Amino acid sequence: MFNKGINRRNFLQQTGVWAAAAATAGGFPSLANAAREKELNIYCWEGYNSDDVLDPFRREFDATVRAEGLTSDPDAVNRLRAGETKVWDLVNLNNPWAREMMWPEGLIKELPRDRFEPMFANMMPAFHPPYEWAMDKSGEHLLGMTQRFGPFNFVVNTNKISRQMGEDQGFNVFLDPAMKGKYGVLTYDNWNIYHMCIAAGVHPVKSHCQAEIDAFAMVCKQIFNGAKLLTDDLVQMNLALINGEIDAYFTGGTYTASPARYDGATQVRGITPKSGPMNGKGGIVWIELTSVVNHPEPSPLAEEFLAYVQRPDISKKVAFAEGTYNPVTQMGAAKVMEQFDKDELDAIQWNTLEEEMANSVDYDINPDYAAMYDIYSAAKREREG
Repeated sequence: MFNKGINRRNFLQQTGVWAAAAATAGGFPSLANAAREKELNIYCWEGYNSDDVLDPFRREFDATVRAEGLTSDPDAVNRLRAGETKVWDLVNLNNPWAREMMWPEGLIKELPRDRFEPMFANMMPAFHPPYEWAMDKSGEHLLGMTQRFGPFNFVVNTNKISRQMGEDQGFNVFLDPAMKGKYGVLTYDNWNIYHMCIAAGVHPVKSHCQAEIDAFAMVCKQIFNGAKLLTDDLVQMNLALINGEIDAYFTGGTYTASPARYDGATQVRGITPKSGPMNGKGGIVWIELTSVVNHPEPSPLAEEFLAYVQRPDISKKVAFAEGTYNPVTQMGAAKVMEQFDKDELDAIQWNTLEEEMANSVDYDINPDYAAMYDIYSAAKREREG
């Protein structure tokens, strides 16, 4: 799911007008005169824009389907705010954005519960209906469908740092003076900030006092100054881990470790700390939600696509879209599990997934992100400069 050189889950708090970008640079025709019945435009994290996923849908529905990969949840929300509800039919973002922002602001539409809610019953038990992140705060409106998810914390070479040591020590691994020069930082800014909070003993998803901000700032400097390698390229980071250049990297998980594991380097392992400052939990898990955009000329294919990706064979294609590999919520169904072989399950660390989920909190919005981002950016510039 990683696009070369692009920060997969970059959480930059940006504003600006984006509406013209996709309509002009992206090659999208004017929608004013388009026949929407056979047209579908998807704005998504990489994976759903894979031809392996889209081509069978195009053929089955005789449809013109265009998909653009996004690189930031808040940027995507800002583009919808700026007028791109006239461009997109579906938007695929991490779990809090539909419930907390897009639905209250009228950017997305509700799904018919009679059609889609039964599909949640076939998912893994943690996602059975009513699943909180898929519903509005009243619990009455269904806002989207879940699919990919995974723990996202840090990654080690288990030949150097055992799974047990990583889980027991958590992010303190990177604060050990003996680790200086032996780890990398995968520069996914939003996740780095969350993980630096945890390393500082600070809950990332709450309002923070000045002492907590100060503790975060100290850890920012220590993590950056102790790193041997900084890159936003997960392939480069995995290679550094495999060839012994580093023993671990800060920010990563099933999503980033899975390509190396599937290629046979099973010593590359995502680690979820067993404990931490989030009500005793030490890890974070992301969950994607795909929602129907409140388009003024809606395409009937939007809901058809949401049903299509629930199918067992297509769920597998979404899980193993080119680039990285991830669990999907549909793996609660036997017909979906039958699609995976033992090597694929090992690549996504299936045997420990339930335990890692239990030790994690769900990704959510950090109310002090803007202030922390400024501190983080200054520490990063100092390290790079």
